[in-house]
Amino acid sequence: MSGPGSPSLDYRPLSPRRPVAVDRLYSVHYFEWPISYAYSGESHDFWELLYVDKGAVEVTAGDRRLRLDQGQIIFHPPGEFHAFSAAGAAPDLVVVGFGCPSPALDFFRGRTASLRGEERALLGRIVSESAAAFSTPLNLSQLTEITRREVQPFGGEQLLCAALEELLIRLIRREGAPQPRADGRPEDGGALAQVMDYLERRVDQPLTLEQICRDNLVGRSQLQKLFHARTGGGVMAWFGALKIQAARRLIREGRLNFTQIAARLGFQSVHYFSRRFRQATGMSPSEYERSVKMLSEGGPAPDESANNVHDSIFPFRPGPPTIGTDSNGTNPQSSSKPKGAH
Repeated sequence: MSGPGSPSLDYRPLSPRRPVAVDRLYSVHYFEWPISYAYSGESHDFWELLYVDKGAVEVTAGDRRLRLDQGQIIFHPPGEFHAFSAAGAAPDLVVVGFGCPSPALDFFRGRTASLRGEERALLGRIVSESAAAFSTPLNLSQLTEITRREVQPFGGEQLLCAALEELLIRLIRREGAPQPRADGRPEDGGALAQVMDYLERRVDQPLTLEQICRDNLVGRSQLQKLFHARTGGGVMAWFGALKIQAARRLIREGRLNFTQIAARLGFQSVHYFSRRFRQATGMSPSEYERSVKMLSEGGPAPDESANNVHDSIFPFRPGPPTIGTDSNGTNPQSSSKPKGAH
């Protein structure tokens, strides 16, 4: 800074380099597919990422055929034919189609990766900002154009693209497979990541808050504070949402009836399970089962309520991002022959 009477300095601005710049969006999706789902494939002139949030898929990418498990991501470059099918479990998938003319994206050709916690949180921001900014349902597969909401949060589209650019940059910086920590702990670390993993592995048990705190050597008030700061809700609300998420997957797999699912997940009765399922999803288990069947039979397009991520077990909740949880999202009802996205 210059004082009174001093000569002005000749400031010369620096134009920041942007080696990765997303300049077009074609689709943002969160899908729950049934165990029998198979997509016949397509190719197009933009990039597309496919992330497996739950389950597993067999993917065709050009002349390659590979399996993607939970937590893995693949990028399809422009012009590459790609297809996939469920691989033994009902998959939950994030799909994003985008334009990026940067030569840096050649890094992703023929490459898959396993996402870390911060990277999964960025994917979550992409999906949640899309749900807030666009009226196009997240689960609409026959999509050729995204529609803006008449009223949307300020800067939502920019934040969406910024999160996508950061995800791409982080993956390029890694230059290959992530190295495990020497102590064997997850890279997220801390009590919250530990408890989230604990709940995920015990989703079939009727846990109490006291038991969760005791088994994880953490105080009740401390744990509740951590969960509220990171997820916007309490520990037991998160655990209940995990159970509903697991129930939706079991319904889609079609191997158990509702009574068996309720027992498998530690609900007191099938009636209590049905009531909690409706509270969480807005539909009964039987209504959800019928909506899943529409996926393979080609039912009507879903309405905009599919974007209400606040009412789901969506791992990528708006607000503070979660730290590496692998829980999932919304209720798709879409055609069995998608166009423009899966």
